[in-house]
Amino acid sequence: MLNNMLLGWGLLLVAFSHLTSSASPGVKVRLTNNGIEYGRQLGMAAIQKKLQSITIPDISGKQRVSIVGKVQYSLTNIRTVAVGLPSSSVDLVPGSGIKLSISNAFINLKGNWRVKFRRILRDSGSFDLNVNGLSVSTVLAVQSDATGRPQVSNVQCAATVGSVKVKFHGGASWLYNLFRKFIDKALRNTLQKKICPLVVDAVSDLNPQLRTLNVLARVDKAAEIDYSMVGAPTITNSLNLGLKGEFYNIEKHRETPFPTTVFSLPPENNKMLYLGLSAFTANSAAFVYNTAGVLSLYITDDMIPSISPIRLNTRTFGVFIPEIAKAFPGLLMKLLVKTVKDPVVTFEPRKATIQANGTVTAYAIQPNGTLSPLFVLNLDTSVSARVFVSGTRINGNVALNKLDLTLETSYVGDFRVKSLDNILSTVLKLVVIPLVNIQLGQGYPLPTLGKVKLVNTELQILKDFLLIGTDVQFTA
Repeated sequence: MLNNMLLGWGLLLVAFSHLTSSASPGVKVRLTNNGIEYGRQLGMAAIQKKLQSITIPDISGKQRVSIVGKVQYSLTNIRTVAVGLPSSSVDLVPGSGIKLSISNAFINLKGNWRVKFRRILRDSGSFDLNVNGLSVSTVLAVQSDATGRPQVSNVQCAATVGSVKVKFHGGASWLYNLFRKFIDKALRNTLQKKICPLVVDAVSDLNPQLRTLNVLARVDKAAEIDYSMVGAPTITNSLNLGLKGEFYNIEKHRETPFPTTVFSLPPENNKMLYLGLSAFTANSAAFVYNTAGVLSLYITDDMIPSISPIRLNTRTFGVFIPEIAKAFPGLLMKLLVKTVKDPVVTFEPRKATIQANGTVTAYAIQPNGTLSPLFVLNLDTSVSARVFVSGTRINGNVALNKLDLTLETSYVGDFRVKSLDNILSTVLKLVVIPLVNIQLGQGYPLPTLGKVKLVNTELQILKDFLLIGTDVQFTA
């Protein structure tokens, strides 16, 4: 009964996982009243469809009736023809879970009746059954299963049937009017006993779908993101979740060696869902990629656009370092750019910055392919980042802010490092930055499920975290 509605909530709650209450969240999620209302709308349509398929087993019995004596009766082929859910609500129960209430619902059914009395007298016909004043109240708990994925369960359910009215057709009216009240009671009891077990079954049916949530989201060959829960949901006037939000190396999980960022979501509630991604999450990615050794790049002349006047050869660099042209005339060069420590990502209001420290090692390429070292420079760079959401992924691109060079080692004598600023800046802008943007353009998965579509999404850069506000749509 509640399957589709709960699936809606499950998607909005995103990918939870194993509870580790001692950790602090790198990602925070808030489901607002707007999101809950959207779940209610989906749920009412799903419940109405479910009730239309409700089946009631055949009912039979014996009853002594004045005048005619003992009567055997049976009601068969009972089927639903109409369902109405005029009033419903979904509320958060602080400290408990989600409460669903349905009131003044009705179900109209049809069936066949048959009676036998005084051994040889029989009669039969059809009947209309109108169930009114149907109400259901259930409380659902959100927890974590043994695999570290979310599961929902019923902690309380109550169902009542206000009235059951039967209208018989065919046969002798005086006869079935005699035992109408017994039939009404039998039908009422049967219906009332079926509602809550049906709710429990529907909730259980949801859990296999929730186990498909991307608790561990693969990014690329090197990294994946852990979106597991780090504590029980906090339920007040919204539902709030803390997710781990940490990048890991796929082959070997190693904890990030710095603490999570402490931050709080602002009180916005216009969107259905708010998602806060902290600087910790971004910096854990920098740690993983640097540790994996992927933040290094060999640059050769063929990687620089042909229209550029800057070439990677000893003639270009010989203009600024004459010793290079003398010792290695007419040779191509190769540069190795690599980080020497983890890049640092900072979020300030309306500004995201990445600070990276590395080295640039220059080589002359000998005719036999041997690399002759020329010099090693310390590289201190700052780039600004533009961050945006595309589909269910967060993307970005960067632009160079500043470049500072100092000499680490020279194999060609002393030279003015400042004279190489323009060359290295051009190389970074033409080669390194575009390659970084290709990677950032592929995006990083947000905690969600394949059937969810983010719409009307807005992103803000705030102090120490990114805030994503979005509405959602679910596709079949």
